[in-house]
Amino acid sequence: MKTQQDWQELVFSSHYLTAAAIKTELQDGNVEAAMLGTTELMEAMSKIDRRAVKSHLVVLMMHIIKWKTQENQRSRSWTRTIRNARREIREIQESTPSITNELIRGYWDKAFVEARIDAEDEMEQKTTIDNLTWQEVFDAEYALPFS
Repeated sequence: MKTQQDWQELVFSSHYLTAAAIKTELQDGNVEAAMLGTTELMEAMSKIDRRAVKSHLVVLMMHIIKWKTQENQRSRSWTRTIRNARREIREIQESTPSITNELIRGYWDKAFVEARIDAEDEMEQKTTIDNLTWQEVFDAEYALPFS
């Protein structure tokens, strides 16, 4: 029967192997061990989703900062990146109910700082944007007219 440390090591090495080990524990009647393994696997998968949301949030904010700072250099690529990041965040939220808007708000300030640094680096200039609202990030339209 696996200990919590065993499960943590297994989860770190492979989610698939962890699921297989949980199945084996269940087949052997070790429900307590299987429950411990399931808990460790769920926590690990939740961490992956949280990191993905934060990463998408940084990319989303970075492109909005660039959009607002470099009006003459806006591109369809930026609009697609904004749309795709929003979609990815929404899909993660739909599949992982623990990824709430409140959780995203908890990442907000740190994500904005990272996004601003990345945007200034890509633009090779400073920006005067010192914050973004929820509406600017998730609801405002960023589109170019069709030619």
